[in-house]
Amino acid sequence: MSKSDRCRHSDNKQPTEVLLQMIVGTWVSRAIYVAAQLGIADLLKDGSHSSDELAKATDVDARSLYRLLRALASVGVFAESKPGYFELTPLAECLRTDRNDSLRAYAIKSGQAWDWQPWGHVLESVKTGLPVFKNLFGMEIFEYLAHNPSAAKIYDEAISSFSGKYPAAITSAYDFSSIHNLVEVAGGRGSLFAAILKANPTMKGILFDVPHVIERTRHLIEAEGLKERCELVGGDFFESVPNGGNAYLLKNIIHDWDDERAIVILKNCHRAMQGNGKLIVVEMVIPSSNEPFFGKLLDLQLMINYQGGCERTEAEYQTLFETAGFKLTKIIPTASPLSVIEGVCV
Repeated sequence: MSKSDRCRHSDNKQPTEVLLQMIVGTWVSRAIYVAAQLGIADLLKDGSHSSDELAKATDVDARSLYRLLRALASVGVFAESKPGYFELTPLAECLRTDRNDSLRAYAIKSGQAWDWQPWGHVLESVKTGLPVFKNLFGMEIFEYLAHNPSAAKIYDEAISSFSGKYPAAITSAYDFSSIHNLVEVAGGRGSLFAAILKANPTMKGILFDVPHVIERTRHLIEAEGLKERCELVGGDFFESVPNGGNAYLLKNIIHDWDDERAIVILKNCHRAMQGNGKLIVVEMVIPSSNEPFFGKLLDLQLMINYQGGCERTEAEYQTLFETAGFKLTKIIPTASPLSVIEGVCV
């Protein structure tokens, strides 16, 4: 196959057409954000409606909403079933609030100034090797979220919704049955923790996160009927993590931090671990090939927003583990972009 053939898109578009669509990808993202913010997919879940009806329900300008939905329909998000009327497509279904795999909250996050403004300064990050978030907002992203509850709520809902389909993939891929006391570090809302405990009826555990997150998690744990098997603990993982677990789980945590701070977190787990415990890190492991992989793009988001945050390769995780006192024993892919990276104390 020639180089020019490889450059052609599957539907025979010229390379310039394909590249142009990529260049204006931010336009599509912003349009999806507006549709998500207005809840258009929820309004269409029972069938098609006219743009006039949708505009009235959302209190926006009818002509402008029509133009937005027409543009989104051209890329497969919604469909204009007859002139002026729109309906859901498989892509638009994913913007419904009532779906377990809904991406509505993630789309809303993408429209926040604190999420998209740093991308306007990505060249600066490439030149300096430093994130730009602090330059724009006066503090690092997690400090910003701690000082802005409304932003923190959007962020937490987005991350939770984006990760909603992952617990099943993780529990199916990794055998947790030998673990009797699991500590999840920075477990957020607790959806993965709850899924693991429900799949392993004799397991008990501790869900650990910053205090304000733990308070929001309490309702889910009680609703899942896990109150007697789960202890909720608030704290700071840079200071310490709860003692006594024979396995410590960290999902999408290590990638937020540079090597130095990631090692501090892992060493705190090592210090708290019971006997020959296991370290279970769930992250996207960057492949060495040119294949499309979401983690390679997410890595850029980490580069501009997080102080040293990055997605890592297998070799980089092996180095982190060894420095923190663990031996990397295996990496297990899941039916998602995430892999389970297992280590043991040495």
